[in-house]
Amino acid sequence: MVATKVGFTRQGPNQWIPLGAPAYLRQQVELNLMTLGLDHIDLLQLHRIDPNYPLADQIGELAKMQEEGKIRHIGLSQVSVAQIQAAQKIVPIVSVQNRYNLIDRKDEAVLNYAEANHLAFIPWFPLATGKLAQGEQLQAIAKRYNASPAQIALAWLLKRSDVILPIPGTSSTKHVVDNIAAQDIELSQADFDTLDQLGRQQQ
Repeated sequence: MVATKVGFTRQGPNQWIPLGAPAYLRQQVELNLMTLGLDHIDLLQLHRIDPNYPLADQIGELAKMQEEGKIRHIGLSQVSVAQIQAAQKIVPIVSVQNRYNLIDRKDEAVLNYAEANHLAFIPWFPLATGKLAQGEQLQAIAKRYNASPAQIALAWLLKRSDVILPIPGTSSTKHVVDNIAAQDIELSQADFDTLDQLGRQQQ
C-alpha cells in the first residue's frame, strides 16, 4: 500500500509553506503518479489545510480525483477534531497523520476521535524519547524486554491504541528491522503506565 501527501511547497531547508490551490494539489497528485509509476495512490493525505483557500475547494479537488480513480482513500495531516469533522462532510476521511509520541500528547483529543470513529491515526515523529532515553526507568524497562528505548517507545504507541500506525524514519536496513521488531513487544500494563507517567512529566 502506497501512501503519500500533497499540499506543501518547499522554498529551502526547513521551509515548508502550505499551498491548497486546487490546481496545485491536482498537479502534485499527477506528479506522484508519474514518479511512482502508479495508476492510483492508495492513500493520499493533505499535508496541511491552507487557510487561504476554502476547505471545500481543497478536499473537493481530492474528492474529484478519487472519483476519477486516481486516489483510493483520502486522509488529513496535522489537523484538529473540528477540521476532521468539516472534511468528513465533504468526503470520507480514513486517516489522520498528526505528531504524537510518548512525550508529545498535544493531539490526544484527535487520537481519541480517530479511535471512536475508526480512523487510522498515523503518528509522525514517533520516536521522540528525548531525555527519557537517558533516564534510569526507561533504560530499566528496555533492558527487561531486551529492547532499545526506541523499540519501547514504539511498543508503547502500539499498546496505546489499535488505530495507531507508527511511521518511524530510518537510515538503514538495521533500523527498519529493529523498528518492525517492536510490534512483538508486549508491554505489561504496569510498564505501560510507568511510561505514560514518565512521558507526561516531559511535556
